[in-house]
Amino acid sequence: MAKRRQLRAFDLKQIDGYESLIGVDEAGRGALAGPVVAAAVLVNREFLESRWALNNAGRINDSKQLTPTEREALWFDFETLVAQGQIHANFGIGDVDDIAQVNILGATKLAMRRAIEGIYPPAAFEQKTEPDLFSSPEEIVEFQPTVSAKIIVDGLALRGFPYPHTGVVKGDARSLCIAMASIIAKVTRDRMLTALESEFPGYGFAQHKGYGTEEHRDALLRLGRTPHHREVFLRKLFAQRVDPDQVDFWAEAQAEENATWEP
Repeated sequence: MAKRRQLRAFDLKQIDGYESLIGVDEAGRGALAGPVVAAAVLVNREFLESRWALNNAGRINDSKQLTPTEREALWFDFETLVAQGQIHANFGIGDVDDIAQVNILGATKLAMRRAIEGIYPPAAFEQKTEPDLFSSPEEIVEFQPTVSAKIIVDGLALRGFPYPHTGVVKGDARSLCIAMASIIAKVTRDRMLTALESEFPGYGFAQHKGYGTEEHRDALLRLGRTPHHREVFLRKLFAQRVDPDQVDFWAEAQAEENATWEP
């Protein structure tokens, strides 16, 4: 009950002054294989005050705190909510090639952008000047008001991101719509990695979902790498002979960006 009130109360406060709220989260940024997947979920005040939210918000949490069965059950609930028009949801992918080209931080930004683009294009958030009394009829017709939606992203705010947004540290445990996005991203990615099991038997993708478990490392030593493995991650791990759990590729990518970013 307390959790339900906490998540809904946070979003009700965030949506104040806006027509809708979009929560964004990702899954898979620390894995050794597979894409990073992001999801975006749009809710409005009517949904946050709906019977479904009142009765079910307590079931929703950071996806990592839920069992696979709980996540799948909520996924089907979300599909129904989308079909009924109560929420909007979309996911985006940053694949292994994206990770190789722009590092894991850049690929995560791409995945998040692609997820939000399925709901609104970046141009919808551009600040536009409302026509005044001296505007021509053509200018008045061409004017379109800016979308009234606030975007909140799990974690710190992202530099160079095309959408105005607010970072919420540990947002998947504080915000209902971010937690919903985390579940969609996690279920989507888990299904993708499970599908690799038949294509690449012996790696255990259905069990570890691409993360650096002992089973996964043993399979890599026996069978070698697949096209779905993140080359830069493996190169560093094998060169340094370190435990993947001790390497924070996300933090390294942020440090690299901070060193090269110019305001």
